Amino acid sequence: MLALAHVAPSALNFAIGAKASPKAPKAFAYGLPGNYNIIGGEELNFDPAGFLEGKSEVEVNRYREAEITHGRVGMLSALGFIVQEKFHPLFSGDGGPAIDQVPQLPPWLWAVMTAGIGAAEFYRISVGYSPLDPETNKADSALKPGYYPGDIGFDPLGLKPEDAAEFRLMQEKELAHGRLAMIASAGFLAQEAVTKSTWGTAWGFPDF
Repeated sequence: MLALAHVAPSALNFAIGAKASPKAPKAFAYGLPGNYNIIGGEELNFDPAGFLEGKSEVEVNRYREAEITHGRVGMLSALGFIVQEKFHPLFSGDGGPAIDQVPQLPPWLWAVMTAGIGAAEFYRISVGYSPLDPETNKADSALKPGYYPGDIGFDPLGLKPEDAAEFRLMQEKELAHGRLAMIASAGFLAQEAVTKSTWGTAWGFPDF
């Protein structure tokens, strides 16, 4: 997983320090990464619902900001389903599906999680989102001009490649993993809701 170092929706950032490259006005998604066909290695202009039709670059960037944030959460979530149902050292769990364990979390853990996630989201918003006009309570655009989606300037492990091509490839990988993880997390939730058992038990591993 590319989000093992990610501890909140905005913590892991493979777009650290990224500079928006020149985008051709007619380029799909204004040239943002994520248009790579991992099977054939070619561009895949996939937008069957037409979400990008007639959208400005700022709007497309806002969509990407939402996608990459949810993808990072999805990677954590998918990893959590695999690990947390068996390994939870911070509290005493009764086992069983994660969806049933969540209501049993101790109040102090809820407080810590709320504070941590709130702080991370506040920082992400302060970095990427335009401040509201105090009179109109609105902003000219959701994202700050020049803000690159997902780039909050957080790279404590120095993972960002110096080479532009390698960096672009890393962005493609993060998006691919995030998209797959969102589907995987939804699958875990659906499977546990239907079977009332953990993924391990459903596949014949009674210890999980």
